Amino acid sequence: MHALTVPVTTDTLEFYMTQVKQFKLLSREEEYDLAVRYHRHGDLDAAQRLICANLRFVVKIAHEYRRYGLKMLDLIQEGNIGLMMAVKKFEPERGLRLISYAVWWIKAYIHNFIIRSWSMVKIGTTQAQKKLFFKLNQARKALSKMGEESQLANLADELDVREEELLEMEQRINVRDSSIDMPLTEGSSYTLLDALPDTQENQEDRFIKNEQEKVLSKEIQSALSTLNERERNIVESRILSEKPLTLQDLADKYQVSRERIRQLEKNALEKIKGTLSPRVLSC
Repeated sequence: MHALTVPVTTDTLEFYMTQVKQFKLLSREEEYDLAVRYHRHGDLDAAQRLICANLRFVVKIAHEYRRYGLKMLDLIQEGNIGLMMAVKKFEPERGLRLISYAVWWIKAYIHNFIIRSWSMVKIGTTQAQKKLFFKLNQARKALSKMGEESQLANLADELDVREEELLEMEQRINVRDSSIDMPLTEGSSYTLLDALPDTQENQEDRFIKNEQEKVLSKEIQSALSTLNERERNIVESRILSEKPLTLQDLADKYQVSRERIRQLEKNALEKIKGTLSPRVLSC
């Protein structure tokens, strides 16, 4: 299922709108027939017609969110995905027009895109916070003019939230992400990236560490070779495995008691310890 792809041209939005307006609107009967064909028979051509006939409504909804400073075509593209999801979930037997049902999906995808784009730190972590994010933006002009606690209280009451939640969301909205490549002062090439400490190991330390790991791995393999098959399996299963087995797991496997497995493990580790060099034991 594919909606109309947004092209890249000089007047992209204008060109896109020209293309969208070429798709005629559907009557209630046409829409119902197409929806039935798609949902009962998997007719993708029917789904395509349903999507294309409603693309102009996505543009109209996307325009409601232009004040968030994001590219209109990006908002439209996200809304189109919501429309496609709506067509997929739409049940024509309920008697609704598709666009009445699709509005929720279109707005949900646009909302999520705005929140994702606003900050790398998630602004809306719950449905209540997401709702507050968009309600607050509708009232930001009033909020910016407030200077008295009574006004803040009135707005919090109007939005049905606590004053603390209102202030926290306003602070989070006002702080946008900054690029670490942006110059710290105008006309300077010195960026925030230049001021960050390099936490990576230098080449010499990395080489020494790799060599130590090779020696350690070689000695451990050599030590394991001194064990019999059962001892080696117990050590590997209990200590060297990413998902260690329990004493009971191994007891069931070898049909002995858990205490016997504990003794075998202890003896095997003593053997290994006796073969490893002091340098490896100190690691």
